Amino acid sequence: MSSNILFLPFRRTHSISLSAAIRQYISTKYDQHPDMFKHDLEAIDRLRADAVTSLEPHVSGIRKLAAYAAQLVWIGGKFPIDIDFSVVSQNNLRFELANILYNLASLYSQLAISTNRSTSDGLKTACNYFCVSAGVISYLKTHIIPDLRSTPPEDMDTMTLECLQHLLLAQAQECFWQKAVKDGLKDASIAKLAAKVSDFYSQAGDFGIKSDAISTEWIHHMTAKHHHFAAAAQYRAACDCLEKRKYGEEVARLRDSLNCVNEAMKEARWINKMVLGDLNGLKNRVSEDLKRAEKDNDLIYLIPVPPKSELKALERASMATAKVPKEIADPSSMLGDHGVFGQPLFAKLVPYAVHIAASIYVERKDRLVNTIIIDELEGLTTNLRDLLQSLSLPGSLQALEKPLGLPPTLISHAEEIRQQDGLNRLRRSMDDIAKLKANDKSTYAEGIELLKSEAAEDERARKRYGTDRWTRPTSQEAAEKLYVQVGEIDGYLNSANSSDELVRGKLKDCEGVLRVLAGSDRDLEESVPSSRRATLTPRVEKETGRLRASLNEVNGLESRRRRKIQTLREKAASDDINPSILAEAARLEREYPMQKIEPAQFEELFEKRLERYDSDRTMVVEEQEEQAGVTSRVKEANAAFLQARRGDSSTKERERALQKLENGYFKYKEIVSNLDVGRKFYNDLAKIVARFKDDCKGFAYQRRTEAGQLESDLTNAMSSLTLSQANSLQHEKQEENLRSSYKIKAHVDEPLTAPTPTRAAVPPPLAPASLGVWTPEMGIQFGGGPSQQNNQNVHAAPYPNTSNAQLRGGPWDPSRGLRFS
Repeated sequence: MSSNILFLPFRRTHSISLSAAIRQYISTKYDQHPDMFKHDLEAIDRLRADAVTSLEPHVSGIRKLAAYAAQLVWIGGKFPIDIDFSVVSQNNLRFELANILYNLASLYSQLAISTNRSTSDGLKTACNYFCVSAGVISYLKTHIIPDLRSTPPEDMDTMTLECLQHLLLAQAQECFWQKAVKDGLKDASIAKLAAKVSDFYSQAGDFGIKSDAISTEWIHHMTAKHHHFAAAAQYRAACDCLEKRKYGEEVARLRDSLNCVNEAMKEARWINKMVLGDLNGLKNRVSEDLKRAEKDNDLIYLIPVPPKSELKALERASMATAKVPKEIADPSSMLGDHGVFGQPLFAKLVPYAVHIAASIYVERKDRLVNTIIIDELEGLTTNLRDLLQSLSLPGSLQALEKPLGLPPTLISHAEEIRQQDGLNRLRRSMDDIAKLKANDKSTYAEGIELLKSEAAEDERARKRYGTDRWTRPTSQEAAEKLYVQVGEIDGYLNSANSSDELVRGKLKDCEGVLRVLAGSDRDLEESVPSSRRATLTPRVEKETGRLRASLNEVNGLESRRRRKIQTLREKAASDDINPSILAEAARLEREYPMQKIEPAQFEELFEKRLERYDSDRTMVVEEQEEQAGVTSRVKEANAAFLQARRGDSSTKERERALQKLENGYFKYKEIVSNLDVGRKFYNDLAKIVARFKDDCKGFAYQRRTEAGQLESDLTNAMSSLTLSQANSLQHEKQEENLRSSYKIKAHVDEPLTAPTPTRAAVPPPLAPASLGVWTPEMGIQFGGGPSQQNNQNVHAAPYPNTSNAQLRGGPWDPSRGLRFS
């Protein structure tokens, strides 16, 4: 550090093709072709190149950085923030924006440093630059970092950004204080300004201690500045007291000022020459005024000096506030036909939020149609079939109506199974599902292996460096969402295994019956025993007709229900909400151009759109009521039928055979439905595990990058520590040799007497004004202090350095005795 104020260094990056990643994302995730945005893709690369190469303190860089930042904010509404940029750290648009804003704040701070601060106008400009820099840091902290969706780097965590913001405000306030001094404002006003400078530096130092990124050198600098301006505030307050003839309070404030300077001087080993020169200038001025004030008060005014606890706390005058520039706080206003940054890029690309909104609607529609409506209707049909099966229908009726041959319904069912290649179809479907399942498990296992490998690498590094040095979160802590997803996917697979076993069990139970149904008509007839033609009494004939009518009603109900379900599925498939969402998105962009489009803004549209299925939900209730009446009539008709045929067992064997075949057919239909559901489940699971694997890959890459950086930092730190230890050991050895040489000269049998201070016979100094009566607070100086140069610094005018004496330095020679300078 070669200045008495600090600036933020730029964050560096390497050249990448942002357009390649965006082009790939558009081609895979959007319906629009990336060639539609050829000029926009070229422009985004050009903007990034201009922004990352504008790393010098020149005002032209402000527009380049701000223009790129504005476009990043705009396209953030078009793409997800975690779009996969394989060559960008953290694969995150928000992270890219955070770095650009950080560099913009750095640029403002460096512009403040490069401003001519020897004039009032220059100080005013520097103060404004520092305030804007603090505003950008504040905006970064409150608006960008919380949306990062990942752990921010250590130099962008909350404590670090708070420290930097208060440091920039402190330096802005310091520039205003210096301007007040230069403009000759009253001492009371300057004291208020200096007190606030001290507060800002104190807050910056407190946050810096809690940060892992702020260097020790900067913390010492801020600590010294805090005490320095506390001393400057008390000094100016003392000057005000002198003007108001408060001589006792003047002495008290000068003493406190000197104490504050001495506290600041404790940091002398770590601060640069300019800051140290400012402190020496202030100390000399305060010391001289304190001597004069104490002498005048002791000899003339005789006013009691109040203790520090009774001094009134100094008032504060804050002239530095964080100012967020308009191009950062409201970037949308800088884009467009009349915007200074030109047209927004990818304006014709459908916003990513629109795609999310469309997928949300499709998910809600599918849940409503398939789960709430169709599943309910199919559940009613299943209940109806279970009832018929429990009543041995229609087998008992078919055996009576057609004692020889095969019933027409059974022949049609068998023909349907033959046409569909029943058993082979079921086996092929099961094999296909098994392959899907294996692929899903393989992809999932790859993701798990990536997590295990990363966790093992992290654990090895933790054991190697120790938990005190390897302080980053464990794998489970850093990827909590991924590990939660592991449990969810395990649950999906376990549930699917149970369902698969259940379906296989169903097929095994009915495989023999299905083999018969899939065979020839002759084999089918041989499986059904014939019965003698029974004599139908009028009552049996009446109840048979009644039961047949009830079963026909059941068949009619099932047939109508199947058509309704098919119609509903076609209705849902043709329900394309994209045009409506695009129209709504266009309206939102027109009416609220500065507001980012979010999926939640389409909720009202979703509700209105789903109202078209209200009639279908009402239809479910009507079906439930109709089925209740049909089942009641079937039960009554079957009870009367059985009562009329009491004692007739001539058709029992044929009834059981026909009912078994009928049940086998419905079981076949049920298995087909189960396999369709299973196939859809594993296809959906494939998307989940693929996304899980990609997330694991990105996490592992990020963690390895972090680990490499952390290992590099630790290695450098350990190397520095080893060198420091070596120097320390060498220094201790030299001191031990020196002590040994003194011990040789000393008389062991006589006590060592203390040296008697004597004034050395030396010529008087050239600048006697800088010397005075020795006091215990001055300590003992051997040979004289280091020569001081007349630095050109901000404190030269208010705190002149009056000591220009050329004092002789060097090691102390015991033969020369002691002298006080």
